[in-house]
Amino acid sequence: EQILEVGCAMINAIPVFIASSKYWRNRFKKAGTLIIGDDIKSQVGATITHRVLTNLFNDRGVKLERTSQLNVGGNTDFLNMLERERLESKKISKTQSVESQLPYNIGKGNIHIGPSDYVEWLTDRKWAYIRLEGTTFGDVPLNIELKLEVWDSPNSAGVIIDAVRCAKLGLDNKLTGALTAPSSYFMKSPPVQYPDSVCRDKTERFIKKYGIKKKKITLIIKKRRKKK
Repeated sequence: EQILEVGCAMINAIPVFIASSKYWRNRFKKAGTLIIGDDIKSQVGATITHRVLTNLFNDRGVKLERTSQLNVGGNTDFLNMLERERLESKKISKTQSVESQLPYNIGKGNIHIGPSDYVEWLTDRKWAYIRLEGTTFGDVPLNIELKLEVWDSPNSAGVIIDAVRCAKLGLDNKLTGALTAPSSYFMKSPPVQYPDSVCRDKTERFIKKYGIKKKKITLIIKKRRKKK
């Protein structure tokens, strides 16, 4: 409400569903400002890794039967999520981000994704344990299991910076509502989900479209001609 009152842009990096809510998207449009959200997707984190592997199964004709992602960390984000109420929206966000990459429903009982526990001595490190179980040609089992270790805060910092840059482009070009392309690339729960390669292409097109103004290019050319 405060952001709408002031009229500035919003980067929603937390798992509270605002940009993905039609009600709030319309509120931002009416206020003449914009939002990129929801829930930051780290540069190379558990969610993006899980999505890529899920797409790999799908692209190569492997049927995903069941999958899990367990995360442990030692920062205040994991400490706060020891309260189960705070954990619920995070689980929803991470789960739907991976599920969106499948053209079929594997069933609620066959997918488990979410923060698992707080380990103080890990400090800002996060360990993610990801497992995918599928069947390939001839109903032969094919399983992938991996451990991803990252420093949690820096892993999101660069993504936030790029999201801020895209928000500035949106403001400069008087865009309103949810910025769908940047949201799809930078966030786990955007208004519209795409495969990550499509997200990147759409975001690059957004930057090319709104990042260079013809007037500025003309002025630079004119200045160069005068100097000659």
